[in-house]
Amino acid sequence: MHGSKLFVGGLTNETNTEFLTEMFSEYGTVLEIKIIEDKGFGFITMSTQVEAEKAKAELNGKQIGERTLKVNEAKEREKRKGRRFTSNRNR
Repeated sequence: MHGSKLFVGGLTNETNTEFLTEMFSEYGTVLEIKIIEDKGFGFITMSTQVEAEKAKAELNGKQIGERTLKVNEAKEREKRKGRRFTSNRNR
């Protein structure tokens, strides 16, 4: 792992920042949490790479209710090439 930011999947719509802070704080200092509403995933930034690796090792695959957490290193978002839309209006 190269960073301290984690992708966390398998979240319910009821999952909140307090719950995730409590869970991930067992493995280090949580600097930031961003939950993507209605998508079932989010991102958590730990204070060090070592803490992030420890949280990933302990929480990836953990059963929370009926869901299984998926914890991985967050990847940089790839830049998308813009689509060019052409209009038939001026033809």
